[in-house]
Amino acid sequence: MSKSRAPAAVVFEGERWLRLHREGKLTDPADLLRALDNKWYRLNTLYKIKDKNGKTRTFRPNKQQRERFIRSHCRNVILKARQLGFTTFEMIDALDDCLFTENFSAGCIAHALEDAKDIFRNKIKFAYDQLRQGAWMAIFNTIGLKLPVPTSDRGEGYVFDNGSSIRVSTSYRGGTLQRLHVSEFGKICRKYPDKAQEIVTGAFEAVGLGNQVTLESTAEGREGYFHDYCATAQKLSEAGKLPTLMDFQFHFFPWWDEPGYRLDPAGVVVPSWLHDYFAELDAKHRIKTDAAQQAWYVKKAEVLKDDMKREYPSTPDEAFAQSIDGAYYMQQMRWLRKNGRITRKAAYNPSLPVITAWDLGMSDAMSIVFCQVIGREVRIIDYLEHSGEGLEFYARKLREKGYTYGQHYGPHDLAVRELGTGKSRVDTAAQFGIRFQIVPRISNHAEGIEAVRQFLPMCWFAEQVDAGGDDKVVGVDRLIDCLDNYRKEWDDRLGVYRPTPRHDWASHGAKAFETLARSGLFELSTGMNSTPTAPNTERGRRNWNAHT
Repeated sequence: MSKSRAPAAVVFEGERWLRLHREGKLTDPADLLRALDNKWYRLNTLYKIKDKNGKTRTFRPNKQQRERFIRSHCRNVILKARQLGFTTFEMIDALDDCLFTENFSAGCIAHALEDAKDIFRNKIKFAYDQLRQGAWMAIFNTIGLKLPVPTSDRGEGYVFDNGSSIRVSTSYRGGTLQRLHVSEFGKICRKYPDKAQEIVTGAFEAVGLGNQVTLESTAEGREGYFHDYCATAQKLSEAGKLPTLMDFQFHFFPWWDEPGYRLDPAGVVVPSWLHDYFAELDAKHRIKTDAAQQAWYVKKAEVLKDDMKREYPSTPDEAFAQSIDGAYYMQQMRWLRKNGRITRKAAYNPSLPVITAWDLGMSDAMSIVFCQVIGREVRIIDYLEHSGEGLEFYARKLREKGYTYGQHYGPHDLAVRELGTGKSRVDTAAQFGIRFQIVPRISNHAEGIEAVRQFLPMCWFAEQVDAGGDDKVVGVDRLIDCLDNYRKEWDDRLGVYRPTPRHDWASHGAKAFETLARSGLFELSTGMNSTPTAPNTERGRRNWNAHT
């Protein structure tokens, strides 16, 4: 077969052969051999799949798959809406590589064993069996083209007699690959972070520089490798820069770009909040939707409810903004967003003092929430997170911000005295001008989580605040990510969530916010959907009045 050519040129040439194929004019054996030398022609004619209705049909790449093929890079990260068939496309494309290239090794990693077996059985094996048993075999024999046959089949992959192989599993160890596809990588990063790390440090390294790695998934929260790779690749794309051999090419495929996501609008009532949503898409993103698209979205949203934007996103940011399964504050964060509580209007007011709340994490990680109280509103104006530094460093950072400070609330472990010096961190902090009020230790995790749930409706978060400087991570956006992603620990063995929080990057900011919620500064008598009321104790009134 021919040497590698630009994908757009392959499609252009392939479309010409396909036109002759449809017209019944591709009868000359020499022309047919030239056509079969074109990968796009092969992908549109040779392979059969099971469609969504279980019927066997010839595979033809859809609009999104065609764009993915044309914009192909050696490293690709695909953020997508549901049901666009990318795993099917990747497996057919990889199988084609194995059949028409000698000594080619392809691998696919799925997030669960059952998914791996299903991908091999219903995508790779089905397509190969249909090809071997179909009319194309007679044509191959006529033109002298030999189809490679498996020398082994272990139920998870093929090894062909041309030296090529394709395998689907939940991991990949050893050997080298010319092509690797990771299906639902976002799910792997969320539920199995250790496995995600193994894929990145092991399987990725098995693919030689310049060979193909493709990551594909819906969004699963603003964390982990998949989110980070998408964010970096998107920034590179928006800057108009071409990715290097070590950069990922960003591909985003929203619901509104799929021609099949349409429904007869007759009888479908679009609620007012979705009218506003579609109008915002048009005004803010220039995404225009017609009545049939809106009707489809309305009925799909009735089923998926709060998961709609994650499963069928309109923009990349929307996809990652959704809370994830097992998140403690999912309902509260959705309520804040729905009611416009994350806004640039919640900015620093220089006439009022700033209150801080701290958390001391593992390995000297420190998280600090900065807020102000205006009337009965708690405005979260800033956030600082760092590690490996002493209290002198944080005292300097607080001075550099230029705020006038009120109270500083710290967790109970700041008061623990060191054996060597007999001093506590509270004593040390006081030497640098930070005088902590210690928040008592909670009796259990549920107590702290409930305190935050009751406290969040009082809060407004400053959107896109960035204090600059050399901090590892700054800005309220990071704190919002922490609150979105603070969740229960997943039990791999039992397949359920444990009743205890997962300790990861999100827990530091969430615990600092918990310190604020439990500080006693605000004694709340409010529920999730009620209007916050003023504190009803003398102590509460004094504290409120001090900052209004």
